[in-house]
Amino acid sequence: MKTIRIKDKKINIKLGDITEEKVDAIVNAANSNLKHGGGVAGAIVRKGGRIIQEESDKIGYVPVGKAVITVAGKLTCRYVIHAVGPVWGEGEEEKKLKNTVLSVLKLATERGLKNISIPAISTGIFGFPKEKGTKIILDTVQNFLGNEETTLSEVNLVNIDEETYNFYIKACEELKKGEKL
Repeated sequence: MKTIRIKDKKINIKLGDITEEKVDAIVNAANSNLKHGGGVAGAIVRKGGRIIQEESDKIGYVPVGKAVITVAGKLTCRYVIHAVGPVWGEGEEEKKLKNTVLSVLKLATERGLKNISIPAISTGIFGFPKEKGTKIILDTVQNFLGNEETTLSEVNLVNIDEETYNFYIKACEELKKGEKL
């Protein structure tokens, strides 16, 4: 694990299973229809239970760049924040990914959450290049924690695959050197 400190807040880069995180909320990289069949979304529903899909069905459609919240069922966290990132090739992907992460952070703050865990949104089946996506996510979280009023004290960037974890580590090293992400 690698930790970045921003004022009295922390960003932790972690290799692991997001469904096992003991935080206020985990983030699900969702599709606009909130149908949680595969990837991180499928794993969340399998471990958390059908209630997550049932609540998602009541919400219905969520546009790209936005996030919504449901209960977490049997997961160790209290909530699941469903974030809809862009599909690579749809246009304005970088701006849309940043807006998705900001939507997550603002929703967590509105709910008074202290700690959340976020996967590398859009870098799986949505095809967003992992290195570029991890830089955008890290930069967005770092800027938000450093410049916005928030209840969040800790944001975990959790990845099950080593390749994505290593891209986050590389982005952290660039941040440490003072390079623009």
